[in-house]
Amino acid sequence: MSVLNFDNRFMRELPGDAETSNRPRPVAGACWSPVDPTPVSAPKLLAYSPEMAALLGLDHAALHAPEMVEALAGNRVLPGMATYATCYGGHQFGHWAGQLGDGRVIFLGEVVNRAGQRWELQLKGAGRTPYSRGADGRAVLRSSVREFLCSEAMHHLGIPTTRALSLVGTGDLVERDMFYDGHPIDEPGAIVCRVAPSFIRFGHFEMPASRSDLALLRRLVDFTIARDFPELTASPAQLPAAWFAEVCARTARLMVDWMRVGFVHGVMNTDNMSILGLTIDFGPYGWIDDFDPSWTPNTTDAEGRRYCFGRQPVIARWNLERLGMALKDVMDREAVENGIATYDAMFEDGILKMTIAKFGLPEISQVDADIVNAAFELLSRAEVDMTEFFRSLARIDSEAPNIMVLSDAFYDDVHFAALRDAFQDWLAHYSARLRQGGELDADRSARMNTFNPRFVLRNYLAQQAIERAEQGDISGVTELLDVIRRPYDEQPGREAYAAKRPDWARSKAGCSMLSCSS
Repeated sequence: MSVLNFDNRFMRELPGDAETSNRPRPVAGACWSPVDPTPVSAPKLLAYSPEMAALLGLDHAALHAPEMVEALAGNRVLPGMATYATCYGGHQFGHWAGQLGDGRVIFLGEVVNRAGQRWELQLKGAGRTPYSRGADGRAVLRSSVREFLCSEAMHHLGIPTTRALSLVGTGDLVERDMFYDGHPIDEPGAIVCRVAPSFIRFGHFEMPASRSDLALLRRLVDFTIARDFPELTASPAQLPAAWFAEVCARTARLMVDWMRVGFVHGVMNTDNMSILGLTIDFGPYGWIDDFDPSWTPNTTDAEGRRYCFGRQPVIARWNLERLGMALKDVMDREAVENGIATYDAMFEDGILKMTIAKFGLPEISQVDADIVNAAFELLSRAEVDMTEFFRSLARIDSEAPNIMVLSDAFYDDVHFAALRDAFQDWLAHYSARLRQGGELDADRSARMNTFNPRFVLRNYLAQQAIERAEQGDISGVTELLDVIRRPYDEQPGREAYAAKRPDWARSKAGCSMLSCSS
């Protein structure tokens, strides 16, 4: 088995919790608390990411070695590993929630691979920590499958994200009330090993700032810049400002990517925002089926729709403002304002270039803007599948545009019939604009298909894989994992994985909206 090379800088360079008891409590003056995972009864490796394993220097045999499976289940600590949970706070649904921390996540340490890349490893669902509040620290199979698959799906879509190394069944049952309706049931438990260059969140900085612990805040900022942003070359006095601007830029690019593929995070609290601009914490997420900017996958957000698809860029900006407020004693107000201005500029430029790419347009003039806006207005009126629409749009013959090429993107014949003429008229204007660009249809189609995925991790597909896994058949998970490795390719024979949401899944639990239940 390959030996993992651990270099646990977070623990070594930042202050830890003086108390060692594993009981829920406020943790002040520390960035982490030592805590051991809680062993499980019958760990079994259900699935793993070969790509992520290779980055860590692990092969198939190494992942299946009994000692590695036990480590990935929290039953064993391998040489060099250091187990701990981190302290952070956050704004949840717009309100300060105080200390949150890693309530069911336990780190295994930091691995440095042969290429010199640093990867933090953590187990989600490995038991209670001092930040668990009243919870059991466990995770169930359904949420673990969703996190495992989505982490890798986002990576292969080319979107910055935390990764998933492994999915381990625990052999234990976990009680959960999925719908918060007073009817809990026992569900199979699981643990995901999550991997990222850094799991530091906005909330890590908000926590010491809320306690006026300026010394700890400065120490954490200096550590984060040194370890996670070594490419920044500003003078020491200007380094925090340059760092904040970079965080804003990365967050802007992430929002553009989410909007490009129709991904909705569902819980964009500040504790779920990565300082590296990664997609982090996969709870009640989802992909847009029928195009609806107000759609949220989160049942908790159903009334206010704070975190709906169309509001994600605004919420990201709001969250950056909260981070800026937490850093007000580390950098001046002008630096915060400049960082937010960087976000605005980067998002505006990014969304423009992304829109051009999605529609296959040569540029965006006022005429083009009118065409784009008219398309989105029609999509929202007609219950058109976003993913299917843009893949079909790439097949349009600009010399003889035919609405039937788009017909499979519609969810029902009534809307298609009612808006057929409007769409055909729109296609005429769109195709005329394409002809002005002079690009061959084949070239345009190939270019569009590098921005518009054929396969996304639709909720109903994940739910089908979950239901099979709960019956002991993990093949649905591994099959889906294989499909999402090549999301932009046609993959003949796998058309079923690209099919738009079936009618039976419109309101089925797990197939449309989901709760925050683990």
